[in-house]
Amino acid sequence: MIILAATPIGNLGDASRRLIEALGSAEVIAAEDTRTAIHLMRALDVENRPRLIPLHEHNELEKAAEIVELAQHADVLVLSDAGMPAVSDPGFVLVQAAIAAGVAVTALPGPSAVLTALAVSGLPTDRFSFEGFLPRKGRVAYFTTLAREPRTMIFFESPHRLLDSLRDLAEVVGDRRIVVCRELTKLHEEVARGTAASLAEHFAAGVRGEIVLLVEGAPPATASLETGVAQVQALIAAGVRIKEASAEVAEQTGLSRRELYEGALATRA
Repeated sequence: MIILAATPIGNLGDASRRLIEALGSAEVIAAEDTRTAIHLMRALDVENRPRLIPLHEHNELEKAAEIVELAQHADVLVLSDAGMPAVSDPGFVLVQAAIAAGVAVTALPGPSAVLTALAVSGLPTDRFSFEGFLPRKGRVAYFTTLAREPRTMIFFESPHRLLDSLRDLAEVVGDRRIVVCRELTKLHEEVARGTAASLAEHFAAGVRGEIVLLVEGAPPATASLETGVAQVQALIAAGVRIKEASAEVAEQTGLSRRELYEGALATRA
């Protein structure tokens, strides 16, 4: 059997009894980083010495068959560095291979940065989408494809790229509510709420730690894009700059500010 085990995302006190028992009895552990797994066992006073197999993004395709073969005869405990394996962490390819081979897959539930951030964000929780890690490049175009998504959106982001992502978000979604969760469950936990522009100013000096970025879903559009672009054109004719006109119509209609801006530009070409 493959056992996906959620590990603490920061605070070791969040380790479940089931996790500690599993670590103590496991004969084989497939870990994203074997050094992290050893450190976790030591921190939790687990004295077991299982066979450790590295399972990370660079070798998962290669290792999946070997681990599935082992799991046909014994339980294999699967760990990521933090949180649940297979969710923006190694494990998905392994789960697919196990299912294809008829090997049972189960999970030991536990800490989740996604759900923890959503719960404390103050944004709607009835419907949400998890989008994983943001792309390194082309974020404005990427955000534009999500501009009309009505659900709360949750992203992982590097602290080194957070400021650029917030500035790109400001260009696309305007004054929609944004939440940045930093170092969740750790000593220096921070939950910052505001607009993309105000949060970019807040974090202008730089930021450290693990980041979860949440974006309020789009309000229901009250007009078609064609109608919205026409409204932008009317404001421009009245002397309003295209950027401000696009922002004003976006706020009134729920349409994407960037799509309105690009649509208005296209009509002037």
